[in-house]
Amino acid sequence: MDTKALRQKILDLAIHGKLVPQDPNDEPASVLLERIRAEKERLIKEGKIKKGKKSAKTSDKPHYPFELPKGWVWCYITDVTNKITDGTHNSPINTPKGDFKYITAKNIKAHGIELNNISYVSKNIHNEIYARCNPEKGDILYIKDGATTGVVTLNNLDEQFSLLSSVALIKPNKYISNKYLLYYLQSPLCYDSVRGSMKGVGITRITLKQIEKWELPLPPLSEQERIVCQIENWLSLIDTIEKGKENISIALKQAKSKILDLAIHGKLVPQDPNDEPACVLLKRINPKAEIITDNGHYQKNKRFEIPNTWELCKLGTISKIARGGSPRPIKDYLTNDANGINWIKIGDTTKEGKYINSVKEKIRPEGVKKSRMVHKGDFLLTNSMSFGRPYILNVDGCIHDGWLVISPIGETYTSDFLYYLLSSSFAYEQFTNVASGGVVTNLNSDKVADTIFPLPPLAEQKRIVSKIEFIFTQMDTIEAAL
Repeated sequence: MDTKALRQKILDLAIHGKLVPQDPNDEPASVLLERIRAEKERLIKEGKIKKGKKSAKTSDKPHYPFELPKGWVWCYITDVTNKITDGTHNSPINTPKGDFKYITAKNIKAHGIELNNISYVSKNIHNEIYARCNPEKGDILYIKDGATTGVVTLNNLDEQFSLLSSVALIKPNKYISNKYLLYYLQSPLCYDSVRGSMKGVGITRITLKQIEKWELPLPPLSEQERIVCQIENWLSLIDTIEKGKENISIALKQAKSKILDLAIHGKLVPQDPNDEPACVLLKRINPKAEIITDNGHYQKNKRFEIPNTWELCKLGTISKIARGGSPRPIKDYLTNDANGINWIKIGDTTKEGKYINSVKEKIRPEGVKKSRMVHKGDFLLTNSMSFGRPYILNVDGCIHDGWLVISPIGETYTSDFLYYLLSSSFAYEQFTNVASGGVVTNLNSDKVADTIFPLPPLAEQKRIVSKIEFIFTQMDTIEAAL
């Protein structure tokens, strides 16, 4: 479910008058608009607000975006607000501590004002800014400059603060719902129009004059309140859905980890007495393979329990492990020629991907002797930065020294089984315990060779992989549907 699109659809229905039914007993918006105008005239006479430019008359002219329900009228934002201004156009001296908070665009979020990394201005500077731009609780704050233009919120601070000019202050008249105006400003109609009309060199912006002339579909006040109530009911439900999606995603990730844990302990699929035991397989492939199943340390601490047909051994006794190499300086070896060799980098991987399917760069053939050639089907392991991440190659190419290539000695295990083993928490904990380095931790071939490998019979490995991939596919389908 695309919850972002659902939010936008709800706001779109709301400003079209299709979210709640109209009530013929509601006072028409035309009457409400006249009351707002009378209130503004009173405030002007009392010197509480300044007289603005003459408001445009309301009508259902063809140029308006859509036809309104009965009882609604079109008007301009300035018709229903007492003030539209912005913060200081000068960058005042601001400090980590001071008298009054200094709010800029970085603090304005859809859910309110965030006070992380807030700065402050002195009382004198604040008084100068606040004399012209005086945000109060319930006013609307609208980002009008830069990449985040269109982000709008209600002022949730019950205190004085100073604003920068990147934020517009919109003061709704008391006879209009500030939340209805907020949701209109968040609607696709308004947001798309704003983003399409931004101008400027370097930093694009919306001007105050443009804001004043935005066309507002105005419902009766009672309907505004019903609309706001319905919007918030829907948004609360969507929040619950999104939280549920997050919880399900976390649960699925945890379940995958548990499945891998069961798999490498021999508890995911049943054992088959007809399978060739791992001890026979080891002796046949490598008579000198170090088997540690009977090691007293492991028995005493019950570190790893496995079925009778499995064996514990070190990865290095059944694998060849080699590090990649980097011709230097690498820029001298990069090429776009058709005969170039694939240069396999960690950046060619995808998050939680199993395979490396393509590469972005190639090196000249003469760079191969200073690197290490690998082939489709080979198994790679990162040994620095995000160390211990396993991948299976679907391309041929060369690897740099941030990779280890692991090749089985004989047919002791499959690449798929090794992938899931090294993706398990058991393997990662071993890597974490032995990884070394200062700024960048890393693994080397010797450390990886010492990794404990629970080895099932080869036939059981294949059944384990099949079971894992079946379950993971179902889980991925569920997550994709969220």
